[in-house]
This record gives sequence, C-alpha cells and structure tokens, in this order.
Amino acid sequence: MALLHALLVRGIVARCWDEPFRRRPVRWGTALHDRYLLPWYAERDLDEVVDDLAEHGLDFRSSWFAPFMEFRFPRLGTVTVGGVTLEVRGAIEPWHVLGEEVTSSGMARYVDSSTERVQLRVEGFDPERHAITCNGAELPLTATDVPGLRVAGIRYKAWRPPSGLHPTIGIDSPLTFDVVERSARRSVGGARYHVVHPGGLAHERFPVNAGEAESRRQARFEPFGHTPGRLVPEDLRLFDRREYPVTLDLRRVRRV
Repeated sequence: MALLHALLVRGIVARCWDEPFRRRPVRWGTALHDRYLLPWYAERDLDEVVDDLAEHGLDFRSSWFAPFMEFRFPRLGTVTVGGVTLEVRGAIEPWHVLGEEVTSSGMARYVDSSTERVQLRVEGFDPERHAITCNGAELPLTATDVPGLRVAGIRYKAWRPPSGLHPTIGIDSPLTFDVVERSARRSVGGARYHVVHPGGLAHERFPVNAGEAESRRQARFEPFGHTPGRLVPEDLRLFDRREYPVTLDLRRVRRV
C-alpha cells in the first residue's frame, strides 16, 4: 500500500509535468467538509483522478485502491428492513487542536477527538413511503448516480473528554437508525451502533491484528433496537442545511 501511494503521487507529478493544469481551480467551500469526507464521494473523486491519469498514458486502475478504502472507511454493519438496506461505514472527521493549557508537566495543547462521523448508505428507499432517521432526526439522504441508492453523513459527539469544544453538549451514542413508514407513522425496524462496547466493557489491551479489530467493530453494531411507538413524520424535521446539505450534525439538533 505504501508503494502504491508513492506511485500515485509520482504519477500525478508526471502527468502535471507533461501537461500542467492551468484551469481555474474549483472553489468547493463547505462541500469539502460536507461531501468529500464521506467514503462514497471520496471514492468517486479518486476514480476521477485515476481516469485522468489513464487518459494521459499512465496505466492506473481504481481496483488497486480498494484496500485503502476498506482500511480508511471500514464497514460497521449492514441490515435489511422491509426491502430497505442500510449500510453504516466509518467516515473522516477532522479534530480541532485547542489552545494551550497548564498541566502538571507544563503547557499542553489538547486535541478534541470527541466528534466522529459515519456514512449511511441506503438501497431500496422510497422517499414517498419511507423516512430514515437517526436518533429521531430525519437524514438528508442524497441521490447518487446509481438508481435507488442514496447516502447521508452523520456527525455526532461520541464522548466527553475533559478538554474539548462544546463541553455542555451530551454524547449522541448509541446511534439508532429507524426505517419509518410514513403512512403507519411508526418504525418498521432499524439498527443501532455503539461507539464503545454495548455492555460498557473496556478492553484491557489493543487488538493483536486486523481480524480482532474487525470483530470488535462488528460487536458494536446491532441489527435491531429500533425506536418503539408511533413516530409522526411532521416531528422528524429537516433542519437548515444550506451549508452542509449531505451531513446531519446531531449536535445541532434541538428537540422540543
């Protein structure tokens, strides 16, 4: 993987050396933080780079980078409810570096790692019939170039460190995903994802290999645990998402 990474950088340099990129760069704005931190859009963006290299005589293939995608965006779990398939994958979330603080050993600058992000991929979804929610908030499912497939990002507070931004906001774990039948006004099923062990246990050591790490991730995903009772679609409000139309930030959700 390290050799392939170096080869990709070398290929981009060779492509721009022979034919420099002189067009005006695109100003993506908040789309970089909204779309391209999700695995679906990151993979599509990499495919465009690989296709551009191939057009300039450099034999690259998108399949070579599949291990990178699986490593950086691991699949956390999949469940099918009433013909609707939900797949949860990890996504990228930048962490903020805080200001200097006095510690017992001197000055330190903490990193706020309390916020995380996942991607929900939905297949077989009918927006007139269903609503997909996370912790009671309707997700901004965005259509893709694949018919019947939509994706959305969920940004949430995973834990409360002693030093971090927004110390008064509580955690959003576990994440409860519901497939809501609009006509029946109730959840027909869903899944639940825990940031830590569902039983609250703490592992005494780091995973010895990738297989053990994968098993720990799978244990945190439960293909059940939907919200019981009636859910009125009018209460599943869509919030103002002009800056981040693809990602739902649960920290900004306010329930009445």
